Amino acid sequence: MQSSYPEIFERDMACTEAEWLMWLPRAVGEHPMQCSASQALVEIDGGCLKLTWEKLPDRTIALMRLPRLGVRFEFERLNASSRLLFMKHFDLFTQRGGG
Repeated sequence: MQSSYPEIFERDMACTEAEWLMWLPRAVGEHPMQCSASQALVEIDGGCLKLTWEKLPDRTIALMRLPRLGVRFEFERLNASSRLLFMKHFDLFTQRGGG
């Protein structure tokens, strides 16, 4: 988990679009969200988060293939502490564990 999040950043997520769409409602929590093809708009404390995503080529490691999704996060009108609070919750619902 990060200690801060910039207003705009991108992530390479190891998931399919179907998995992403299953995670998204719980990841945004109680915040209102409008979702359409390859994008979502989340209302947060008078500001918003625009999410856009695209399928990327699978990552191949030896015989293993991992699906990938490129996700762009664009926060508008949210200060650093509001971004951090939202992303802590978001990350808990989208991170994959291993072990």
